[in-house]
Amino acid sequence: MVTSRVPAAVAALLDILRAAPSLAEVHIEDGPTAVNHTDLDRIYVGWQPNADAAVALQQDFNAAGARTRDESFTIACYVESRSGDTDMAARRERAFEIVAVVEDALRATNAAPTAPTLNGTVLWAHLTAGDLYQQQSANGAVVGLDFQVSCFARLN
Repeated sequence: MVTSRVPAAVAALLDILRAAPSLAEVHIEDGPTAVNHTDLDRIYVGWQPNADAAVALQQDFNAAGARTRDESFTIACYVESRSGDTDMAARRERAFEIVAVVEDALRATNAAPTAPTLNGTVLWAHLTAGDLYQQQSANGAVVGLDFQVSCFARLN
């Protein structure tokens, strides 16, 4: 019996993103890490600045008899794009390009009909919410885009 699909889903999301050819130049982090100004584009899975939780989850019985449970959860994620210049529009565009690759990796297609299942760890997953952050620093323009990957799983 599995008590939660969260660990497997987070691991699968990391695997999927790390295998995406369009993200080859993006540093993908498992949770928080120290800021590294040499990596211009980053994705954090299981972390957002100022967030209360890496993953928020909720469970309930799915039917009478208490034999199976449904689990809903959201994985906190964050994309950051930085540069040495002050071109905010370019950083904003790049942050949304990166999130688009994440969204495409989670979307079912003819070539990947099971994509929304995070390699079979959940019944479905999709990108559901986000907030845009922008700042100029001594290191140039920085744009952050936090987003959530919402998931639904059945626990047997």
